[in-house]
Amino acid sequence: QVTVVESGGGLVQAGGSLRLSCVASGSIFSMKFMGWYRQSPGKGRELVAMSPSGGDPTYSTSVKGRFTISRDHAKNMVYLQMNNLKPEDTAVYYCHIGTLTFRDSPLLNAWGQGTQVTVST
Repeated sequence: QVTVVESGGGLVQAGGSLRLSCVASGSIFSMKFMGWYRQSPGKGRELVAMSPSGGDPTYSTSVKGRFTISRDHAKNMVYLQMNNLKPEDTAVYYCHIGTLTFRDSPLLNAWGQGTQVTVST
């Protein structure tokens, strides 16, 4: 059993900043990746940023240069620093992790419940 919890969403004016946090807990043997997705009303869920363990982070084109993903590996936490926010960044942001729950286990994918980010004009 793995639990994923996000925090840090809220309402901000265009041009402002927010920092999202996510913590994963439970049967985590070897975390393989942690990342962020978002979903706006009427749209599908899209990748925002991904941090693979032992690899370089990747970003969607729409947020590159404005958002930064970082991790605290010891605490199984991932952060998303969002700067120069735009109204089109308004969405529910979801934390997504992939982990082994024991040696040689299948990869377990888990999602948080989401946190709302609203950017006003």
